[in-house]
Amino acid sequence: MIKQIGLSIVLTASVVSAAEAQTKLVEKVTKKGDELVIPYSKYKLSNGLTLIVHEDHSDPVVHVDVTYHVGSAREEVGKSGFAHFFEHMMFQGSDNVADEEHFKIVSESGGTLNGTTNRDRTNYFETVPSNQLATALWLEADRMGFLLDAVTQKKFEVQRETVKNERGQNYDNRPYGLVYEKTSQNLYPYGHPYSWTTIGYLEDLNRVDVNDLKNFFLRWYGPNNATVTVGGDVKPEEVVKLVEKYFGSIPAGPAVQDMKPMVARLDKDRYVSYEDNVRFPMLRMTFPTPEAGHTDEPALDVLAEVLGQGKNSIFYKNFVKEQKAMQASTSNSTSELAGEFGISVVTFPTTKLADMEALVRKSIAEFETRGVTEDDLVRFKAQAESGLINRMASVSGKVSQLAAYETFRNNPNYIQEEIKRINAVTKEDVMRVYNQYIKGKNAVILSVVPKGKSDMVAKADNYTVSTDGFVAGSDEYSGLKYTKAVDTFDRSKRPEIGANPVVAVPNYYTSKFKNGLKVIGAKSDEIPTVTLQLSIKGGHRLSANDMSKAGVASLTAGMLNEDTENYTSEEFTNELNKLGSRVSIFSGTDETIVSVQTLKKNLDKTLALMEERMFRPKFNQDDFDRLKKQQLEGIANQATQPTTIANNVYSKLLYGANHISAMPSSGTAETVNNITLDDVKKFYQNNFSPSVADLVVVGDITEKEIIGKLNFLKNWKKKDVKLVADTKAPAIDKTRIYLIDKPDAAQSEIRIGYVAMPYDATGEYYKLGLMNYALGGAFNSRINLNLREDKGYTYGARSGYGGSKYAGPFTASAGVRADATAESVTEFMKELTNFHKTGITEDEVKFMKSSIGQSDARKYETPGQKAGFLGRIIEYDLSKDFVKKQTDILNNITKKDIDALAAKHLPVNNMHIVVVGDKKTVLSKLQALNYEVVELDTDGNPIGSSSVK
Repeated sequence: MIKQIGLSIVLTASVVSAAEAQTKLVEKVTKKGDELVIPYSKYKLSNGLTLIVHEDHSDPVVHVDVTYHVGSAREEVGKSGFAHFFEHMMFQGSDNVADEEHFKIVSESGGTLNGTTNRDRTNYFETVPSNQLATALWLEADRMGFLLDAVTQKKFEVQRETVKNERGQNYDNRPYGLVYEKTSQNLYPYGHPYSWTTIGYLEDLNRVDVNDLKNFFLRWYGPNNATVTVGGDVKPEEVVKLVEKYFGSIPAGPAVQDMKPMVARLDKDRYVSYEDNVRFPMLRMTFPTPEAGHTDEPALDVLAEVLGQGKNSIFYKNFVKEQKAMQASTSNSTSELAGEFGISVVTFPTTKLADMEALVRKSIAEFETRGVTEDDLVRFKAQAESGLINRMASVSGKVSQLAAYETFRNNPNYIQEEIKRINAVTKEDVMRVYNQYIKGKNAVILSVVPKGKSDMVAKADNYTVSTDGFVAGSDEYSGLKYTKAVDTFDRSKRPEIGANPVVAVPNYYTSKFKNGLKVIGAKSDEIPTVTLQLSIKGGHRLSANDMSKAGVASLTAGMLNEDTENYTSEEFTNELNKLGSRVSIFSGTDETIVSVQTLKKNLDKTLALMEERMFRPKFNQDDFDRLKKQQLEGIANQATQPTTIANNVYSKLLYGANHISAMPSSGTAETVNNITLDDVKKFYQNNFSPSVADLVVVGDITEKEIIGKLNFLKNWKKKDVKLVADTKAPAIDKTRIYLIDKPDAAQSEIRIGYVAMPYDATGEYYKLGLMNYALGGAFNSRINLNLREDKGYTYGARSGYGGSKYAGPFTASAGVRADATAESVTEFMKELTNFHKTGITEDEVKFMKSSIGQSDARKYETPGQKAGFLGRIIEYDLSKDFVKKQTDILNNITKKDIDALAAKHLPVNNMHIVVVGDKKTVLSKLQALNYEVVELDTDGNPIGSSSVK
């Protein structure tokens, strides 16, 4: 049977396997003309597993995604966090894959992998060289069908600690980290599937046992509740055979019914609040809206954009532009069962949230007067088109899209329907949804205020979660049995792999304009886009000549994103958004970047806007005053952030207080207060020059085409810009611990290291990257396996060399449980010391060579990856064969070479150890270690010292 979907042919047929006709070809979608579509074939196995295959031979990589239609919404009251917990357990080995082997096998294959959980689904995915397809499918099938006997109590306990660390790092100890949890609790009725978050509650995680977790797997992780999506350098018939072999014999699990939408209902405005370790009060208003896929969803998305997205929005004008708040935005977020229209305002420290609520309501009412314009719809539709196209830049992006559409729409080709829905939105639709869901409707109004400032809330709390009316659902877990597949082959044997695919380094062209501007580019026609990245050397480092005005580079970049001679910033943004393009300027440590992304068809108009932004800034005093105020508030806020404190103090210790690298690129309150608008103008006039600039171009355009469009850059007048030479970092006479007190912190931030060396693509720096891979560079590195997987001290620990043109640090780092702070320092130093003394093992050398050697297949896939690769070539003046030289170094490096590097470049007796944590919890244990302990304030100034031993 043949049926038509859009302009795509869909075939219904069947595939005959070697054994019997058990896998059906449900449909095949092919691209016709210029339509926006991801071609695929869709199959159904006899056990209910859905298979989708997308064939794309543009790069020698393959992406495998297994999506299970189960998220936190399938959990029970009192047993929250199971879906996410199981995501962790799925990486802990199965019958034929040993503990920690999943990460190791994929990494060794040159691949990358992960898993994610949300309310409605859990997915697991790998991107690997195409010769490793069978390995990826074998791994995924083994944990689908052969997991539970490998789930031990010990693994359960370690991963429970890891999840608790993740909650601490990303929720409990992160500013505003509980906003989503508090909103969900109070928006939905008690027991509603969305009334808790995916991470779950600590008390639930502490309560459950390993058998609860096993039952969750048996109920929801069957092949009939899963979609396997494979994309990349594959042939569909080969994928079908492999999936039949590895997945086909896994028995179906219990039947799974789709859940019906359960949109929240509010009988009044619910005011709730909590105190947090923040500087800026936050107001969050949440209105119930329909679920994803509902006919009103696109119109609500337009409403969110008009109200509070970008510089053309009402909220930007009333809050940010008028300096009433640091940030103000709106969004329409949708999930499978319900949606939420959210309004967030982050205001200044002395502002009462009641005043912000009043301005929110006034701004909402203003929408009625303003209405919806044609420009609003043009902007929304252009950005939606650009977003859909850019998602197709990688095989993983296309596979993820197919998997999501199949899981939630039962139609991988839903992109066609998505386009129709977007293009069909009218001004009348937007006004209708405003009246139906927002105007005069009730909301959850959450106030987040600094600790001790409860008087700043919008209104006193008037709602408490009630269990009245809650009825537990039917028992989903009784009588479940674990039945393993019966195979005709030995599943314990890893699949044979073919030869490594031939990876072509992108062909590129170079050019140099008379004014000194260097150009490097590559044609890439997989998607109809063009990316430009202009790097102007200097950035924050130029302030080394006058550190009293550090932060001027950041302020200058901010001002270049404001008004120009011919456009207000709002008008400029409007023009960009109507094209679905982006032109933005930002400053870094060593450079200022002009970043441009556009659809090919809109390139000329986008380049005209790039020229306007770069060469015709208006430098308004009002814009300067607003940005300076925001920068000063951001600096003040850093004193509340343990991660930022750790990084800043660590840098100050590494480089010395008078080194520009010791100064944050945003500056300090003192230095930013010194900066005037004239300073910004002077910085722009003196330092923005083609003589210190590089341009990278990647996209669907030839060298001749793009060079012909760059006259405005050819005519850029050069200046004599002198880049600042680096100064030597102070020597470290001995390893000490520096403690910065963060009262009541449940986690501690640790940084350990010293100033190493500059970047070198084919010298000792490159070799240090090879050396560090087994120490702290891979997931299966010694440091991460010890602190995360074995001890459960952290969500993740790592080490690495961070060189640029200037000397950069070696740093080992982690955020760890407060009660394991001293123990974590001990384990870090143990691993560093052991590696320093005894070096690497032969097995680790083999793993490193295999992993890094095969990873080239993933390096040049997307326009962004190509731009990064070319940018490094032009920045460091690398030869065309530098990748071959790196490969030769990799292939020839020995254990003896790496041991020598470790002995030379891991000076464990001459490193700084920085700890940001709760002094009363961690100090005594740190003092018991064999290091002097020096206490510092949050600016890195000494406040006392003590030592034991």
